[in-house]
Amino acid sequence: MKKSKGENNKLSLIGSISLGTGVMIGAGIFVLMGQIAELVGDLFPIAFIAGAIVVGFSSYSYVKFSSAFPSSGGVVKFLNKSYGPGTTTGVFSLLMYVSMVVSESLVAGTFGAYTLRLFPESFAGYASVLGILLLVTAYIVNILGNKVIGATATFTAIIKVLGIALLAIAGLIASGFADITGNYIPQNTEALPQGLGFVAALALAILAYKGFTTITNQGGDIKNPHKNLGRSIIISILICTIIYVALALAVAGGLTIPEIIAAKDYALAAAAKPVFGEWGSWFTIGIAIIATVSGVIASVFSSSRLLAMLSNMKQVPSLKRMGNFKNPALIFTVSLAILLTALLDLTRIASIGAIFYLIMDIAIHWGLFRHLKKEVKFQPLIPLIAIVMDIAVLTAFLYLKYLNDPLVLIVAAIGIILIIVAERLFMISHTDDEGNMPMGMETTSNNNNNNN
Repeated sequence: MKKSKGENNKLSLIGSISLGTGVMIGAGIFVLMGQIAELVGDLFPIAFIAGAIVVGFSSYSYVKFSSAFPSSGGVVKFLNKSYGPGTTTGVFSLLMYVSMVVSESLVAGTFGAYTLRLFPESFAGYASVLGILLLVTAYIVNILGNKVIGATATFTAIIKVLGIALLAIAGLIASGFADITGNYIPQNTEALPQGLGFVAALALAILAYKGFTTITNQGGDIKNPHKNLGRSIIISILICTIIYVALALAVAGGLTIPEIIAAKDYALAAAAKPVFGEWGSWFTIGIAIIATVSGVIASVFSSSRLLAMLSNMKQVPSLKRMGNFKNPALIFTVSLAILLTALLDLTRIASIGAIFYLIMDIAIHWGLFRHLKKEVKFQPLIPLIAIVMDIAVLTAFLYLKYLNDPLVLIVAAIGIILIIVAERLFMISHTDDEGNMPMGMETTSNNNNNNN
């Protein structure tokens, strides 16, 4: 996007919140609702509240970073400030990038799952095919330029946020508040110690809120960024929490837990049908399609920009080596998303995304606590609490996957190892005889940390 010229052309606080909530209240919620219910039973509305609390502590570090170093670099800028240019910043930046691509794959798969509700059951196996077609469409739209993306972003954000809010409110009015007893024990977590399944499920609940990190990229385009970026993050999280919890209560009131689990990939559409009839199901599917299409287009744009930025910063190999292709970062991003969509189901895609995001999130908090005490004013206890929460959730989630779906751990481990090895080898390849790495990016007071 072109940088705005003049203060009047910059985003207001309300504009920033609108964009932030538009990204956060995206397609993920259409599929994550069922996946969380599969782990915690009728406690899944509470899981969204608990997830918001964890994200609330987590957001503190991003608020402090954004206030101190507002820029369009967002998370990459924060990691660079903490660890300096080099292997560590590259690895965690790539984890963020891959988690964004995983989210695109999740959204594309969700598009397929909901769109197929318009077709006979015999087409049920074509969800990934529809997801791949959406990713190809997103590539074409992004090639056409920023104007096409910008023209639809605000409009679709309003439709999907208002549509989901309407579903939540109408569902609550029609079905009333569901009884939350905690007595239902899902099959996936019955072998776990009491409470561990709930903590593990928070990894997916956190995934529903992770879009708040995109607000940090608005540093160069928002009025009074030192104050408004932090405010936008906090207010966006609060708005999303209210909508998510209301929506979860509405779904719990419309379906039994076994019904939600059976329809986990399209739980919202299934919940709307008994409450509102056939038209309610069609309305939900329509909102899901709008949310997924706009979400994939916007996410492909953001993640490809992030990869291009890492290439320009010399944190990853130059993408210019891909030949005369127009926008090689876009080609690589969409190709990776298509591969994930074709090979993995929605549950596994969401799980890998949660693992990568939580690891990167821990690095953000540790970077603030360990390296920036002299540059940023903050309460040290809060990022430490955020780290403890992230580690607890990640550990419980990894243990759950070890018991129920070890393939997720294998794929995630291979991905992390490949990122570390590739990044380390690349850093060695452009280190001079004196051990310096000309990174093409601004250095910080910590630029010697973890370069080797």
